[in-house]
Formats: sequence, structure tokens, C-alpha cells
Amino acid sequence: MTWWRTRLREMRVPFVAIAAAVLVLNIVSWGFGEAPFSTLATAFVGSWGTSYGLGQVLFKTVPLLLAGIAVDVGLRAGLFNIGAEGQIAVGSLAGTVVAIALPESLPWLVALPVTLIVAAAAGAGWAALAGWMRTRFGAHEVITTIMLNRIADAMVALLMTTWLTLPATVRTKDIVPGAVIPRLDRVWDGFAGSAVSWAFPMSLLVLVGVYAWLRRSRVGREIVWVGQNERACQAEGIPVARRKILAMALSGGIAALAMAGTVLGYKGYFEIGLGAGVGFGGIAVAFLGGGRPLGLLLAALLFGTLAQAGLAINAHVPKEATGVLEAVVIISVALASRAAAKDASRRAAKETP
Repeated sequence: MTWWRTRLREMRVPFVAIAAAVLVLNIVSWGFGEAPFSTLATAFVGSWGTSYGLGQVLFKTVPLLLAGIAVDVGLRAGLFNIGAEGQIAVGSLAGTVVAIALPESLPWLVALPVTLIVAAAAGAGWAALAGWMRTRFGAHEVITTIMLNRIADAMVALLMTTWLTLPATVRTKDIVPGAVIPRLDRVWDGFAGSAVSWAFPMSLLVLVGVYAWLRRSRVGREIVWVGQNERACQAEGIPVARRKILAMALSGGIAALAMAGTVLGYKGYFEIGLGAGVGFGGIAVAFLGGGRPLGLLLAALLFGTLAQAGLAINAHVPKEATGVLEAVVIISVALASRAAAKDASRRAAKETP
């Protein structure tokens, strides 16, 4: 019974967030003269109600999940990485440039890993700058990552417009066939027409691998300990500065892997604005996930569902209503988490003799 009560308490926050989103959607639908439950049904059918809609939800979940993992890794080290947006842009561009330059005949066993490694390395290097400035100069990572986001936007736009784009377009050349991630409709015909690819299973492997590494490896545990008590780690001889830089680099590298879903598994090329907003969505996923792998996956699926549902209900209510729903979810999570923390404190006080 104690185990079940604990699990139910943990589920209160996502339940509150989902209930708030459903309530606000009904109110917004009513405000635009639509039958509330009819709009809700349309949103469900357009997302989870058809195999195509499900495929689109999973496609939109991939970059959100990877960005959420990236932000959560930083939080575990006591760092708030707001720069996933820039890290995704830099990593996506770097990976695309390599995937274009590779030989056409190169098999996917070589081309795909090389592309992903270069993308992750670029994102890791971009994020490590913020970690280094934090440990070397005391510059707060919130400020430096926001600054690096703006620099990344300008740098990517400059490189694209002056060198990489095809004439009269905002996109690069196509990547080599070996770097393309196949669509899942090759496995199940029901996904035909949707953009979901093998990037989704890959993101699940990243989720499992990252948290297994944090839990089982010495370095991973030290990163978590640094986030819990930096002074105690210094007293024990743990290299705190290096662990913080490593955590930021790992965070940026994971964020950059979002290109697997957008560039490699969908477009087959990079274009200006591709993946925009995913980094900030990852912040919401990380907080809603509550630091648990399953929670992160469910949170990413929720925001992926909202994104796809917004397209499905666009004929009934403005697409911008989805942004309102996302904001409601985030606020609900913040309020419910605060209430849950107070409840936990009261229970702990009662149990203390």
C-alpha cells in the first residue's frame, strides 16, 4: 500500500497538468463558438486516433525528448541549461555539413554514426563554453547560454546565407543516402505518410543509456553528487569544475542529437529555422518529467501530442491555442509541484518524533 500511495503521489503533477490542458481547451473552443467536447475529440483523433496521427506525435516527440534529457542532465549537476536551442542549431548544421561532404557510396554503418558524432561534438563544445565560463569566471550559465543562443542564431544564419544554401532557397544540399534514418513506415504500413523514423527508438536508447550511465558509472554519480552538494564534493576530492563542464558538454551533445529526428529522419537537409523552439520545449519536458526517465518520456509525448493536436484543430480554433495549452501545462506543473513539496514537508514533519 505504501508503494502504491507513493506512485499515486508522483502521478498527481502530470494528472493535474493534463486536466488543466483539457479544461482550457474546452473553454477556448467554447469562446470560438465550437462545441468543446467536439474539439477535444478532433484533437484526439488527429493525434492518437489514427496511425498517421500517432506517427506524427512520435515524430514530434523525438527532439522534445532529447532536449528534455539534455536540460535534465544539466539540472542534475546544478546547472540550468537554457541553451539547448543554440546547441541544436549548431549541432544540426555541423552534422549536416559532414553528411553532405561524405562519399555517396559510404554505407550507413559508417555515415550515420559519423554524422551523429560530429553533431554531438559540436553541440557539446558549444555547451561546454558556458560550463567553462561558469567554473572559470563565475558567469551564470543562464546568462551565458542565452547569449550563446543569440550567437548561434547569427552564426548559423550567416553561414547558411553566404555559403551553404542552394540558390534562391533557405536549405542546404541533400545529405548522402547513408546518413538518412529510414522511416518507420517500412516496418508498419500504418505509419505511411507520417514523418516518424527510427530516430524515435534511437531516442529511447539515449534515454535509457544516459540514466544508466548517471546511475552506474563513477563519473555519472559524481555529476549528480556535485549538483546535490558542491562543497561536500570538493572536500572529498571530486573535481567539481571538471564535472560541471562535463555535464554541460553532455547536455549540449544530447541536445544536438535532435537532428536525428528533424534532419536525418525527416527533411534530409538542413534549413534555416528547422527545429526552432525545441530547445525551450525541452525545458518544459525536463521540469514536467521530474527527473525520472519515464516521466521525461511521458512529458515529451504530452507536448508532442499538443503540437500535433494543434494542427488537427486548426480548422476549429487558432493554432496559437496550442501555445496557450502548453503555457497552462507548465504553470499547472509549477503550482502542483509546489503543492506536492509542501505536502511532503508536512508529512515529514508529522513523522519526525
